[in-house]
Amino acid sequence: MLNVTLPPQKQMTTMLGHPVAENPIDQMFDEVYAHYGLRWQFWKCDVTSEDKIAAAIAGIRAMGFAGAAITVPYKIVSIPHLDEADDDVRAIGAVNYMTIKNGRLIGHNNDGKGVVKAIQKVTPIKGKRVVMLGAGGAGRAMAVELAWAGASHLTLITRRESQGTEVAHTVTKASGVPAEWVQWNGEVLVPDNTDILMNATHLGAAPELECVPVNWESVSKSTTVVDVITNPRITPFLKTARDKGCPVVNGVEMLVQLAMQIFEEWTGIKPDEAIFQRAVAKALGE
Repeated sequence: MLNVTLPPQKQMTTMLGHPVAENPIDQMFDEVYAHYGLRWQFWKCDVTSEDKIAAAIAGIRAMGFAGAAITVPYKIVSIPHLDEADDDVRAIGAVNYMTIKNGRLIGHNNDGKGVVKAIQKVTPIKGKRVVMLGAGGAGRAMAVELAWAGASHLTLITRRESQGTEVAHTVTKASGVPAEWVQWNGEVLVPDNTDILMNATHLGAAPELECVPVNWESVSKSTTVVDVITNPRITPFLKTARDKGCPVVNGVEMLVQLAMQIFEEWTGIKPDEAIFQRAVAKALGE
């Protein structure tokens, strides 16, 4: 009989959210794991309703996963199922990834940190007036981090008053930066003197590629336009802004910035950004 040495079981990581099909994060992470010679694997898990999130998180713990990313719409409702939350999660009120150590689930939030790094590659944030469309779990983290990075004022445009006013309060409480809520009714008229305009909604994602209803006559060419969507890289929102002559920041760049931080937290390896950039481009078929 042959003596066959089987390779060790792969270390599992995951993302929980809905929908997740078009997100390139699993292919990106698997490519980076392979580059660094890690027997790790990343699974996207489509958790179709909020009443299943507790079981999904319990399953991650029970099966010995090394970590998990949390995406829309579960960044807020996942918090009660954690064993511990870091200072960012407590300040922001949302979680976007977990580390799992000795069976304990520890929540973190670097959504906004990825956004800040991506935007700062294009324009400074300090002293800028920011307008954000949408203020869900990712949006609230981004709003707080932009305030911490030195934005002078934030305007949150949402359809739900309770969401917009609560996030505006969170921003000011966490940073001291003034923030206000504006009702989203039909086509968005962007306030005068807006320096950074950000789409923090799901509008524009593949495969629907919906347009964000913005009155582009109200947008200055000097306004930096930002989109959180990761697929496609250039959404209809960013294409319109780029055609107008505005500087743009895409969601793929944000994904790379936050994914590198998550990878380092999970593996202890400080990655080369070029490896992540190549991996995500390959995942998107670019």
